[in-house]
Amino acid sequence: MISGFHPDPSVCRVGDDYYLVCSSFEYFPGLPLFHSKDLVHWEQIGNVLDRPGQLPLPLPGSKASGGLYAPTIRHHDGRYWVVNTNVDGGGNFVVSAERPEGPWSDPVWIDLPGIDPDLAWEEDGTCWCAFSGSAGGINMARIDPVKGEVLEGPFATWSGSGLKYPEAPHLYRIGDWWYLLIAEGGTERGHSVSVARGRSPRGPWEGAPANPLLSHSGTARSIQNTGHADLVEAPDGSWWMVLLGVRPRGFTPDVHVLGRETFLTPVEWDEDGWPVVAPVPESHAAPGGAWHPVPAPPARDDFDGPALAPHWISPFARPEGSWSLTERPGWLVLGATGPTLDRPGYTFVGRRQQHHDCRVTAAIDPGTGRGGLCVRLDEAHHYEVEAGNGEVRVVARIGPLRQTVAGRPVPAGPLTLAVTIRTSDLVPASPELTDGGTTGPDTIAFWLGDPGAPDARPLAELDGRYLSTEVACGFTGRVIGMYATEGTVAFDWFEYSPVPASSV
Repeated sequence: MISGFHPDPSVCRVGDDYYLVCSSFEYFPGLPLFHSKDLVHWEQIGNVLDRPGQLPLPLPGSKASGGLYAPTIRHHDGRYWVVNTNVDGGGNFVVSAERPEGPWSDPVWIDLPGIDPDLAWEEDGTCWCAFSGSAGGINMARIDPVKGEVLEGPFATWSGSGLKYPEAPHLYRIGDWWYLLIAEGGTERGHSVSVARGRSPRGPWEGAPANPLLSHSGTARSIQNTGHADLVEAPDGSWWMVLLGVRPRGFTPDVHVLGRETFLTPVEWDEDGWPVVAPVPESHAAPGGAWHPVPAPPARDDFDGPALAPHWISPFARPEGSWSLTERPGWLVLGATGPTLDRPGYTFVGRRQQHHDCRVTAAIDPGTGRGGLCVRLDEAHHYEVEAGNGEVRVVARIGPLRQTVAGRPVPAGPLTLAVTIRTSDLVPASPELTDGGTTGPDTIAFWLGDPGAPDARPLAELDGRYLSTEVACGFTGRVIGMYATEGTVAFDWFEYSPVPASSV
């Protein structure tokens, strides 16, 4: 439904409009916010945390896969609410807005120990916050979301069906029952969705006889790690589940590189009042049964606007003075704030990789600086093609190892750099540049000039498995972007294109 690194989805409907938020971890702006009319076609309309004053930046103790975990979005009493956890400082907090486009308020902090908070209201306005407690299991507290006060609890409420890591609770009043939907089994291959119900938000809770409601564990389905779900009712009375999953590739044990993505599947209700969830289909049908492809994201940015589009993100922070759209009109100018991509503090502006086969091309003027294009998973796992000091080179960082794998002298002035990623045959276009093959999920190639030119030849081709979650660990996916590690570097345009595997 939303491809690429968009995990932990939460959704609410207001009239005919759906709004969805996802986790963003160490990236700023935080908590991408999407809008849809049909649960299939989604447009990012902003980020919930989009100004430095909402959170201290860089986040205290910032680290890869830290930061902002598992938001919940709800609409109540004419206002939009998002509750979230900053695991790197402060804990749980609530922000709110009159309009989903914002502006969103500054955080109101809540003294609750745990992660994955949820908000639900009784008819009399009583607000409940369910969350995954620090000691394990699902906890519940009655709160004042405006003041951030804990009015009752927290107290343990349900520990799930027996699988590890009961988390990601969402509480709903449906008919005469309160339903508590959770994730279990960990966010890896054993991930699953379970549910319980009771007559009161305080419980006691009765688990569904068919728990887990959904899990692809042990199946041959191409979508795995299914869990961390939320429910929404469409205007026609049909029910739908949004959830995360991954699409692993490569040789056993398979690895995923796009991160945990957002999927959609239909929900029915059995005669005993329990939800019945279909396995996640390979494609999705909108309410009403019409099938639609997932739309491609914007392909090219010429940096002619007054601000960066909401899909552009930066690790940990985007300090004032590190970037500009006005210093050189029509260009994005990046100023180095750190000498290396190997530790936090560098200047980087990127976007999520959202397709297994894609091409990224950018026009860069390094001037007297140094910078280029980087495929990033974290500070210890990234590949880049960079220009500076009269040369272009390809650098690979894999765990403790850092190596320049290719280089070529170039004249001063603007030039074109490109990255292509393909899964088509797992055999490099230029075998002499590598060991002749790969067992990874894809091949990442780096180019000087247009990779579509008849005589084009990559500077280097690298195995994509080293930029996968299963190798690097963590909760995020690949982000491809522009960076500067020395002086000032300018980018005239940046183009991201999903392409058929055979033409990458």
